[in-house]
Amino acid sequence: MAYALKKIWIAPALLVGLMSTGAFALEAKVEKAVAADAAKVWAAVGDFCGIGSWHPAVAKCVASEKDGKKFRELTLKDGARLIERLEASDTSAMSYTYSIVEGPLPVKNYTSTLSVKADGAGSKLSWVGNFDANGKPDADVIKLIAGIYDAGASELAKIK
Repeated sequence: MAYALKKIWIAPALLVGLMSTGAFALEAKVEKAVAADAAKVWAAVGDFCGIGSWHPAVAKCVASEKDGKKFRELTLKDGARLIERLEASDTSAMSYTYSIVEGPLPVKNYTSTLSVKADGAGSKLSWVGNFDANGKPDADVIKLIAGIYDAGASELAKIK
């Protein structure tokens, strides 16, 4: 009986311990159906700096490379600037992952994956980010990031 009670208390104690160390990142996710086939959508999305041509918040994207890593500097239409680093890219799987190096968003430890998958005659776009809120309530930051994803995904969904 004493052993069973110990097991019952250990699991919640571990959970509380992990939560207090910030082990759980927040997630924002948007998925959109696109009428165009996956190859056509990937042609728009797959270029890491191509975001400047399809995301409505991005005014300009400048690509660069440092120490063998690819970066993009985004200038947003409101004048804000973000620097993002390409962490991984798989053209055959039509996916890439990037992180934010610098920028005004209230996040830290941010990584995001943008991917395209065939879905019948069309495709499905998925944009998933994991991050910690930085200075704002979790729910507000999740809503902000999901809104950024949704704005871009909605533009990509117009591809025919």
